[in-house]
Amino acid sequence: MPENKLAPTIFIRENTRLPAGVILESETFLPGWRSVQNLNGRELGRKIEKAMWNYFYLAGPLKATVLGRESLATLRKAVQRVLAKKQSQNYNSLEISKTISKRFLGVPYLTISAHSRHIQEGMYLVPVKDFRLSARADVTTTPLPAIAFGAAKKVPQE
Repeated sequence: MPENKLAPTIFIRENTRLPAGVILESETFLPGWRSVQNLNGRELGRKIEKAMWNYFYLAGPLKATVLGRESLATLRKAVQRVLAKKQSQNYNSLEISKTISKRFLGVPYLTISAHSRHIQEGMYLVPVKDFRLSARADVTTTPLPAIAFGAAKKVPQE
């Protein structure tokens, strides 16, 4: 089988915030996840970046192998296994980079390779709420000197 023959390659967690101009045609693939029908990873990335948002690519491929013929049901099983491996991570998108269907001693199996992706407005790979809280904690624990934001003032001596 040629690689990437199975159609869905981008999956987005349900209720993920998207930029205003990005419209996706999607359908439920697994509980809590939707498969994007009208865009591939590169096209989705361009649309998100055009809206001045970020589409992070998280390093480290995730692989899963499942027994079964090349079908949508087998792909669902493989994606479920990949998602189970990274369930503790806080990402909202998954991109299938490779699907390979083979046989071993007549038994068909499917191997997928995927990468975690994350769509967000901010440029740091941290939720905005957490970033604000950590910045506020730094300000309260280390006060800035009075001359940090302007010229030093001379204090009249009495």
